[in-house]
Amino acid sequence: MRRLVNRTAVIAGLIAVLAAAGCTQKNNGPAGSAGGGAEGAKHQVAFVPKLQGIPYFEAMNTGGKSAEQALGDVTWLYQGPTQADAAAQTQIVRSFIQRGVQVIVVAPNDPDSMAPVLKEAQAKGIKVMTSDTDAPNSVRDVFVSQASTQKIGEALTDNLLKAMGGKGKYAIVSCGETADNLNSWIKVQQAYTAQKYPQAQIVDVVYAGEDQAKSTQMAADLMNAHPDLTGLVGECTSSAPGVAQAVKDANKIGKVFTVGLGTPQAMKPYLTDGSSSGAILWDVEQLGYLTAWAGDQLATGKALQPVNHVSDKLPSVSWDAATKTLLLGDPLVITKDNADQFNY
Repeated sequence: MRRLVNRTAVIAGLIAVLAAAGCTQKNNGPAGSAGGGAEGAKHQVAFVPKLQGIPYFEAMNTGGKSAEQALGDVTWLYQGPTQADAAAQTQIVRSFIQRGVQVIVVAPNDPDSMAPVLKEAQAKGIKVMTSDTDAPNSVRDVFVSQASTQKIGEALTDNLLKAMGGKGKYAIVSCGETADNLNSWIKVQQAYTAQKYPQAQIVDVVYAGEDQAKSTQMAADLMNAHPDLTGLVGECTSSAPGVAQAVKDANKIGKVFTVGLGTPQAMKPYLTDGSSSGAILWDVEQLGYLTAWAGDQLATGKALQPVNHVSDKLPSVSWDAATKTLLLGDPLVITKDNADQFNY
C-alpha cells in the first residue's frame, strides 16, 4: 500500500511538471520559431562564418557580442569551420538546427550547397539569414550586406587605377571560387575597368582560398607570368595582405601597386611601407552588430522598416524589401592615416 501511494505521488508530480511545461510553451516566441523557450528568455542567434579565427570574422563576432550586451534579449552564438570548407560549414549549421536556435545566420563558402540546409532550418521553424556573403537562391529571410556590390567594385578599381596612373595591366587574387560576394565584386571591376579605364586591362583572376601564404605565392607567379604587370587586387581579407607581401618580397614597391579588401591592422604595415596603396572595407564590428540586431528583429517578429535606427553608430540603416537586403552603408577607404581607428 505504501509503495502504491508513493507511485501515485510520483505520477501526480510528473503530470504537474508536464502541465507547467505546456503552459510555458504557449508563451514562446513568434509562431513557427524553434526552441523559443519561456517568455522573457533570450533569443539565440547563431552565426556561422566562412572561417573562424581570422581577424575579419572575429571582428564580426565582437560586434555580435556587443549587440548581445546592448539588446539584452539576444544570445549570440558563434561557430565556424577552421578551414574554408563548405561541407564542414553545412555540418555546423545542422548542429544549430538540432540545437533548436531561433535564428541561423551564415556567411556561406558555397551559396548553392548551403541553400538546401537553410531550407531544412526553415522547415523546422528557424529563421534564416545571410550576412557578409549572400546565398541569393536560398530561402533566407534577410541578407545583411556590408556595402553595395557596385560601390565596393568601383572603390577597389578607382583606388588601384589612381595608383597605377589610370592605365596598365593588373590581376586579381580572389579567395573562394564560389563566394557570391567576391564574384559579384569582380564582375563590377571587370565592367567598370572596361568602361572608365580603357587603357587598363585585367589579365587574370586566380583563387587562393582563404590562404594568405597561397595568395602571396600566386601573386608572385602572376608577376613572373606578366613582367609588365603594374597592379594586383587582393579580393578578400587573406589575399589583400598576401598580394602586398608578394610585392614587398619582390622589391617592387612603387612599381607594382596593390589594393584589397583587408582589415586595418593586418594591412597597416603594408600601407605604411607603400606595398599597399589602400584597403577597401567597412566597419566590420558594426556589421556583426547589425547582424545580431537583425536576428533579434526576426526572432521577435518585428518588421524591418525602409530606414532603421539600429544604434547611435547605425542611425539610418536601409532595408530593401524587394531583395530582402539590409545595407550597412558605404565602403570605407583604409589608409596608413586612419588604420589605427580600428582595433582589428
